[in-house]
Amino acid sequence: MGLRRTISVLLATAVASAALVTGCGGDEATPDPMRGKQWALDDIKLLDAWKTTKGDDTVIAVVDTGADLKHPDLKGRFVDGHDFVDNDDDPTDENGHGTHVSGIAAAATDNGIGIAGGAPGAKIMPVRVLGADGSGTNANITKGILWAADHGADVINLSLGESGLMARLLKGGVLNPAIAAAHKKGAVVVAAAGNDGTVLQPYKPQTPVLVVGASGPADKPADFSNFGAQDAVSAPGVKILSTLPTYETQETKKNTSGYGTLDGTSMAAPYVSAVAALLHHQGRTPDQIMTAIRSTARNPQKLPKLGLGIVDASAAVSSPK
Repeated sequence: MGLRRTISVLLATAVASAALVTGCGGDEATPDPMRGKQWALDDIKLLDAWKTTKGDDTVIAVVDTGADLKHPDLKGRFVDGHDFVDNDDDPTDENGHGTHVSGIAAAATDNGIGIAGGAPGAKIMPVRVLGADGSGTNANITKGILWAADHGADVINLSLGESGLMARLLKGGVLNPAIAAAHKKGAVVVAAAGNDGTVLQPYKPQTPVLVVGASGPADKPADFSNFGAQDAVSAPGVKILSTLPTYETQETKKNTSGYGTLDGTSMAAPYVSAVAALLHHQGRTPDQIMTAIRSTARNPQKLPKLGLGIVDASAAVSSPK
């Protein structure tokens, strides 16, 4: 992992620590102290969308490196997951990437702790398929997708672009049938485009998957983001603040505050997964969810690297079924 991604240590540990303490009382109406640093929430109009739906009772499977199951901003957000690396039911994150992705998708919101998640009412299903070094096998990733679909995932997030796995595996590879099977079971599959800065079509055209590239401030494409996948959309993926393990991992060697910023299409994908969760709560089918997200994405400058455009959560939840 780590390709074109950086952890920001600009967040003062003292500030993060104070945030962890602030919410100990469990006041659900207390604003998240780091909310002002989450530029992406405003950029894709998630707060406006929350007036309509917060994704209650929706399960987002994060097929990744696992999660910090005891993180103060993630506790209570999980349903049962699985670890295909160690073959057990304890998908504890030994890398950090999966914890970051999980926070973007559905960290506890308005609990007086840290950050806000993209889908405040959704639950996270941690499925560990990548090890401490961020690597994983074709077989485990495929098993993770199918397991998530079989165990009730409504949305499946594949932020695998950082390791190069997504590009390798989806060039007509073994993940295509797994994605198709998950879709057939009723799950929306969202996948990061990857961070090589190249034109790339890793998916068979008929594969039912939402490919997500990364955008930065001012609605510009991120220079590291892959593009060219059919019907791809974009979402914020630059300087994205989210949860990190509160213990030492590969991603937290210099920062165990529980929070930090990362760059990558891996950060963009869970924002789209969050929007998918909001739409699922409205009773939409996977096909209807993908259509709503794609048809309402905005790209006024017609920039090819943004694909169909940057997702607009407010417009998506207001669109007709």
